[in-house]
Amino acid sequence: MSGEDQQTPSTDDRPGGDGIPGTALGTAPVPLSVLDLVTVGAGSTAGAAVRTAVDIARTAERRGFHRYWVAEHHSMPGVASSSPAVLLAHLAAHTDRIRLGSGGVMLPNHAPLVIAEQFGTLEAMAPGRIDLGLGRAPGTDGATAAALRRTERLHEGAEDFPQQLAELTRFLDDSFPDGHPYSRIHAVPGPVQAAAPGGVQSPHRPPLWLLGSSGFSARLAGTLGLPFAFAHHFSAANTLPALDLYRASFRPSETLAEPYALIGVSALAAEDEQEALRQVRTGALAMIRLRTGRPGLVPTPEEAAAHRFTEVEQNFVDSWLGNVVHGTPDAVRQGLDDLAKRTGADELMITANAHTGEVRRRSYDLIADAYDFPRG
Repeated sequence: MSGEDQQTPSTDDRPGGDGIPGTALGTAPVPLSVLDLVTVGAGSTAGAAVRTAVDIARTAERRGFHRYWVAEHHSMPGVASSSPAVLLAHLAAHTDRIRLGSGGVMLPNHAPLVIAEQFGTLEAMAPGRIDLGLGRAPGTDGATAAALRRTERLHEGAEDFPQQLAELTRFLDDSFPDGHPYSRIHAVPGPVQAAAPGGVQSPHRPPLWLLGSSGFSARLAGTLGLPFAFAHHFSAANTLPALDLYRASFRPSETLAEPYALIGVSALAAEDEQEALRQVRTGALAMIRLRTGRPGLVPTPEEAAAHRFTEVEQNFVDSWLGNVVHGTPDAVRQGLDDLAKRTGADELMITANAHTGEVRRRSYDLIADAYDFPRG
């Protein structure tokens, strides 16, 4: 566990940096990072999933992955990441250097002030290594979203999300103009503390990222000069159009002088090709159940192997597995290299889907070895 004296941030201090650009290690074509869904396998518990998250975060830090993100999901028994801020606080206490963040917080589910306060608190816990990634989808079904928001109207349209984003940014920067209804309201921890007598405030604030699986957030991120994260792992057909739109829309800002885009990639490495396939089929079956309204825990490889897929289900599995980079470490390395070259992504964020945490953790170690990352 990190001690109180280990507060050196891993922030990139170059102009426009603030921890956004990463550094490619070893033979990797671009920086590699981790997206952890904190999945719960059949026969296991949420507590075990959280312990696995700590183990994976520490492995990622030790091996040199640039950042580790968790994503907001709700009403899904197999995903224990309903509260990113709480998870990130726990992970901050068990790591020292790796960037931690949300991939992402679903902004329409929350009051912007609450998010500013939560991530201001995280910044105080882990100075210079917190990312705030934001999405506009609910991260769940419509009924659950209505329960979260206490309204039947889901505020995620073309007008609502940019307004929510602008409000959140004002709270993070404490920059509402005089006369604004919120000009006397301050997100704490935050910049207002530096304005108090004797106040000293951290020079860092979490950089904002926009997440997306289509063109809306790509265009908005480009227009605002923000980094962009695309969900290639479940929207591969839209990857190239979205990245092209982001780059074409990009306007330099105080945050970035040039576009910076990462893509989420499903990838799993194992010593044996057939074992890798056996493991990733569990994620395919879990996704079939989710998309047919039967979400559950991640099934075991044995359950997935014994499942009698209908023709429609098998077509889905074939399509799903076609977008998962899996196999031996060398095969996964080649697949990631090809994807980086084809998309021109500035960073690859790998998510590993398997029944057990040890298989997922081992996969990150194998990928790091394949790219000659330091052992740490």
